[in-house]
Amino acid sequence: MLNDLKKIDSFLQKHHVLTLATIDDSELSACNLFYAYDAQQISFVVASSDETTHIKNITINPKIAGTVVLETKIVGKIEGVQFRGEFLPLEDESLKKLYFKNFPYALAMNPKLWQIKINYFKFTDNTLGFGKKLIWTNFSL
Repeated sequence: MLNDLKKIDSFLQKHHVLTLATIDDSELSACNLFYAYDAQQISFVVASSDETTHIKNITINPKIAGTVVLETKIVGKIEGVQFRGEFLPLEDESLKKLYFKNFPYALAMNPKLWQIKINYFKFTDNTLGFGKKLIWTNFSL
């Protein structure tokens, strides 16, 4: 399972945009966000304002789902991660530094940063064989 997590980490380090799905009491919403990924904390760091629909939703229900994909039409190169976790205000200074290291221009905007703590990954990697899936879970979070 640790080796699977390393493969997932390697994929996530090559990308920088995730799709996030949230829900309030009844309405679903989806958006795209730039991210930095921290393999040690198994967390994404994202920036977003309190006025957005997804932030309003997570104040009601912090459980989220999302994806990161490689866009390709070549079946043998398809790769993508589905994830679930919890969306929280960011308090960890090392994660803040990671975000601004990846997106230094964001410092000028002084964004509010958030942490997405992951408890489930499903990685589809056709480079390992058609339809190959790697699953990682940590429901103790």
